[in-house]
Amino acid sequence: MKPAILITGCSSGIGYHCAHALHQAGYQVVASCRQQADVDRLQQEGLACVRLDLADTASIEQGLADTLAITENRLDVLFNNGAYGQPGALEDLPTDALRDQFETNLFGWHTLTRAVIPVMLQQGHGKIVQNSSVLGLVAMKYRGAYNASKFALEGYTDTLRLELADSPIQVSLIEPGPIESQFRANAKRQFEAQIDMNASRHQLSYQNTLDRLGKPSPSNKFTLTPEAVLKPLLEILEKDKPAPRYYVTQPTYIFGFLRRILPVQWLDKILAKSD
Repeated sequence: MKPAILITGCSSGIGYHCAHALHQAGYQVVASCRQQADVDRLQQEGLACVRLDLADTASIEQGLADTLAITENRLDVLFNNGAYGQPGALEDLPTDALRDQFETNLFGWHTLTRAVIPVMLQQGHGKIVQNSSVLGLVAMKYRGAYNASKFALEGYTDTLRLELADSPIQVSLIEPGPIESQFRANAKRQFEAQIDMNASRHQLSYQNTLDRLGKPSPSNKFTLTPEAVLKPLLEILEKDKPAPRYYVTQPTYIFGFLRRILPVQWLDKILAKSD
């Protein structure tokens, strides 16, 4: 029997692609989305889909209950994927915007993970897969909220792996660089909603940020399709003992290597030039 897997953040991008690909491969996939309209759309496309808003504890609890009803109380894999990016210099970032970033990108994942662990312990097996980012390894300007949430996720996941080492639950991180998705468009909306660009000393740089986020196609030549994330996810699903970490895209390999070998000051100079 193919594993039952719950995937968060499936309205577009990585979650959407992985949900469809795994469904076609015979896995029992339960996709989840924040908006009911997206749930309805994915259901019409043939996926089992539940509403699950990572910023709403009640929605998380109901979404998991609906998932377990579909899978007959079995959940072999949780793929924590749903997240967004909040651009803006930290000095311009309202504290509530930072809270919102952590609510979706970390606290919601924690709530769902805590609820899933007893299910996996009772059934005697399980895998938790966390979709992190190259920005959980290195920091870049005007991405402080997202950087902080992913750095926190890295520490959270390393701790979780240690604490579950004596259990039948395995924990892995996937760390992608740029992937084709709605991430940039969503980030642009968050910037416009939260950052007072005209009152900032970073106004000129912000215009460059908006230009980059507003482009219809990726500006980074290293950007890959979501298929690049599906490959390590499949390896995690199929291996008896998956690795703790999987790098995806060339920038992740490059910056992961540079972080290990370069003095901080040298790495800062490289990162300061990054867009």
